Amino acid sequence: MQISIRHQLSLGLGTGLSRAVQHLLLTPQNSGSQTVREWHIDMPGIDEAPGFFDAFGNRAHLASQSRPEAKLVISVSGVVETHDRNGVVGRPEREPVPALFRRVTPLTKPIGAVVGKFRQAPKAGGERIALLHALMARVAEVLDVTEPSQSQSQAGQQQSRGAEATPHGAADYAHAFIGAARALEIPARYVTGYRCGEDGQPATFHAWAEAFDDSLGWIGFDTMLGNCPTERHVRVACGLDALSAAPVRSVPVAGTPQHLTMNVETVAQ
Repeated sequence: MQISIRHQLSLGLGTGLSRAVQHLLLTPQNSGSQTVREWHIDMPGIDEAPGFFDAFGNRAHLASQSRPEAKLVISVSGVVETHDRNGVVGRPEREPVPALFRRVTPLTKPIGAVVGKFRQAPKAGGERIALLHALMARVAEVLDVTEPSQSQSQAGQQQSRGAEATPHGAADYAHAFIGAARALEIPARYVTGYRCGEDGQPATFHAWAEAFDDSLGWIGFDTMLGNCPTERHVRVACGLDALSAAPVRSVPVAGTPQHLTMNVETVAQ
């Protein structure tokens, strides 16, 4: 599937800044599940922004502005051709060792109600895939009847599970899955990207999880939707959790607390 993406982000920097720097994780990379045909980021300072690969293998940029406006607008556009591989990402280039993604963070602390029933479950060889799918289903069972915590709500993205509304966002489901997998000593990580809507649903800047299998490499699990990523998913970046994989992180010299709003449009062909 060929997906055209238009993504606009508005970041309130506040007034009185002499300088601001943005760390951007907004550039997808080629892999077995996608080919980036074209990609462009438009914002003040992007022409001089150095690009580099961060510790998680993401393509990152550092864009700076002198005396920026109170509101910074970032526009992203491009075309990505996707291929449905049943969620298998494999082993992308510039990957850190999978063991890095066993580290627990404040956002990925395991939920006892999720991980408890799997403590003694076999997780070696071909049994790991079945375990990960069972974890995905269990996360949905638990979160669909609980309220999100404040930290989860702040990191989450409000969306729907299928056609049914849920108080949790995509980040909540991803963090719960990651926390459970890490508690079982399975490397797991947080992934950001786009999801092209279907059946009248809007396109979103989305989040899901990936877990590591010794044979297949990294496999995606969109726990909020209850399936592995499909050709409607465009993978952008990964990290330990929503904070380390944030699309934009800003470092102002001064200013008020910042608020990021996003609008995404996709067209599938």
